[in-house]
Amino acid sequence: MHHLMYNCKEVTRMVSESLDRKLPLYQRMGIRVHLFMCKFCSRYRKQLLILREAMRLQARYGEDTVSPITLPPEARERIKRSFINSLNKS
Repeated sequence: MHHLMYNCKEVTRMVSESLDRKLPLYQRMGIRVHLFMCKFCSRYRKQLLILREAMRLQARYGEDTVSPITLPPEARERIKRSFINSLNKS
C-alpha cells in the first residue's frame, strides 16, 4: 500500500515530475495533502508554474520582440545620477 504522507524532498521531486507527466492518483493525493500543510512546498510549486509559463512565453515570442518600455535619455540620466548619489551617501 502507498502512503499519503510525503516529506518535502519527495514532494518537490514529484511536483517537478508532475509537470512532465501525469502522476498516479495516490501520488497526486499525497502531494495535495502535503501542499495543504506546507507553505514552502506550496510556494515551490507556484514558482515552478511561473517559470514554466515564462519559458512557454519565451518560446512563443522569442527574443525577437522589442521591449515595449523605453525611457527617454533624460530619464535614464536622472536615474543614473540618483543611483550614484545614493551610493556616495552610503
